[in-house]
Amino acid sequence: MSPTSPASPARSASPASPESPKNPAPTRRLTTAQALVAFLARQYTERDGRRQRLISATWGIFGHGNVAGIGQALVEAGHGGNGTAHRMPYLQGRNEQAMVHAAVGYARQSGRLSAHAVTTSIGPGATNLVTGAALATINRLPVLLLPGDTFATRPADPVLQQLEVPYAGDVSVNDCLRPVSRYFDRITRPEALIPAALQAMRVLADPAETGAVTLALPQDVQAEAYDWPEEFFAERDWHVRRPAPDTYELETAVRAIRSARRPLIVAGGGVRHSTAEETLAAFTAATRIPVASTQAGKGALRHDHPADVGGIGHTGTATADELARTADLVIGIGTRFSDFTTASGTLFADPDVRFLHLNITAFDAHKLAALPLVADARAGLEALTAALAGRGYRVDPAYETEYTGAKEAWEERVEASFATPDPTARPTQTQVLGLLDDLVTEEDILINAAGSLPGDLHKLWRTRSRDQYHVEYGYSCMGYEIPAAIGVLLAAGTGQRTRPVWALVGDGTYLMNPTEIVTAVQENLPLKLLILQNHGYASIGGLSASVGAEGFGTAYRHRDPDGGFTGPPLPVDLAANAASLGLRVLRAATVDDLRKALSEARDAEGPTCVYVETETPDTVSGPPPAQAWWDVPVAETASRPAAVKAREEYDRQVAARRRHL
Repeated sequence: MSPTSPASPARSASPASPESPKNPAPTRRLTTAQALVAFLARQYTERDGRRQRLISATWGIFGHGNVAGIGQALVEAGHGGNGTAHRMPYLQGRNEQAMVHAAVGYARQSGRLSAHAVTTSIGPGATNLVTGAALATINRLPVLLLPGDTFATRPADPVLQQLEVPYAGDVSVNDCLRPVSRYFDRITRPEALIPAALQAMRVLADPAETGAVTLALPQDVQAEAYDWPEEFFAERDWHVRRPAPDTYELETAVRAIRSARRPLIVAGGGVRHSTAEETLAAFTAATRIPVASTQAGKGALRHDHPADVGGIGHTGTATADELARTADLVIGIGTRFSDFTTASGTLFADPDVRFLHLNITAFDAHKLAALPLVADARAGLEALTAALAGRGYRVDPAYETEYTGAKEAWEERVEASFATPDPTARPTQTQVLGLLDDLVTEEDILINAAGSLPGDLHKLWRTRSRDQYHVEYGYSCMGYEIPAAIGVLLAAGTGQRTRPVWALVGDGTYLMNPTEIVTAVQENLPLKLLILQNHGYASIGGLSASVGAEGFGTAYRHRDPDGGFTGPPLPVDLAANAASLGLRVLRAATVDDLRKALSEARDAEGPTCVYVETETPDTVSGPPPAQAWWDVPVAETASRPAAVKAREEYDRQVAARRRHL
């Protein structure tokens, strides 16, 4: 993609020397850090005629690796004479990983058209970025990482926090970011910033390549001055393209669809990134092909759309998974086909099943030996709809009746899970979701990432808008929810009205990363934090029991005399902890309490927490069990009965796995 560079006013450097050309190109003398911040403030994306800042703000925690460089540059960019349009807002974080999560939440809510930068010091500040970078890259979401680095000129060697590698003098801890970055460069000279910065913007704005981008910045180079070409600071527009499908691939796809008897669409995150929801709805209106969704794709159709059959895979609905088992053509749209989606290769069971993948990346489009349709999701669906028009394709009415009837039956199971017959009882986790389901409108946004909640949400949640369902399940990273909610709040504000944003966390997730509560309080962001206390890692505890590990090490309890963890629950008061960080906390002991607390939190103008201890589910109010398998290898030899039994079940399930070739 080629940026355009409109002319902008220039300031000349010092007068030219006698050896210089008569009309030297204008330059501006700045430090490397000042030049980078000024450059970033002038980068824009453009798609479908809409233009916005590519890097709209910078998160930072300062130390000796960035305080005098990027830190000083941000002071000037925030308060200097650059004009309001080119200022660089600064956001103060408390944990480096959390800052990346907040940036990722912002990027996702912004449709990948706008992103944040994150700056850290060298050493632990930089290595704390790795988890967030992996999450961004796996989910194909843009974030710019600017970690400080050790001296390029090595006047002090080793410097504080430097990792010494005896066999390589040019390695630092920042090299940990290479495998989790879509682009990486170390700026060892000021002038090297120019090509690196342009490459960084190219990758961030590229819908097929985007992810974490890292520019490692040695602290001495950050503070070094250079005469920068004025053209470097011109505004640039990075066009976010919508590639159309190849004619041959399109015709092949049309033939495959027309010959299908039981086609099934699997909608992934690419539908959302492409804003292809309305186009998908038009395609299903014409063909009546049912649509299942991955975690990232949930919301591609509203829950009440006739063609929506819910989540697919290990955490999917019975409706979607039964359709997947009998589908003769699986049409993936913007999905990576992870093991949760394919039930570890056991879900698509028809002996003659074929795959057609519409994806903007050829890498994903060829998975499962599929017929590839490499294109933007919206452009590809528009082309398919047009190509099928007039050719008379529509699924058999009996197939449509089958899946709509199955969907109605599943909704009855959802209602049973959400039911709260005793308002004075302690709620189960699914009842908590049911109470929230009764309260929210299409305005609300729900954020979750790990534990047992993603499975319940994928099966049960009734998504009302394209961006309501925000579950990070590419990396399933505990601790994502609170900072991501802050990023979403920064992106989703609409004038005087900020959309209600809910961060749903269990106690295990809360303890991983509560630090950005302080940021929400500092910025007075109306975060709605819902803490479900179940005294341990409930999700992994259930998995542990199913694979013969007997729930070992998953409960938050005192040790027993035998050295296990089966004693009383730990006396941890997460509500008091949240309050100590500045949140207003509403405690709920019963279903009625919770209903009132959720309503009060939704109306709150400041950051608010609802805290509830959940009851172990019973057969009435518990979620439906998994509708498809997931491969977690079980010990092949064991002496304990639980593991022996689990291995027998594993051998039975794994026998159904197949490779689609």
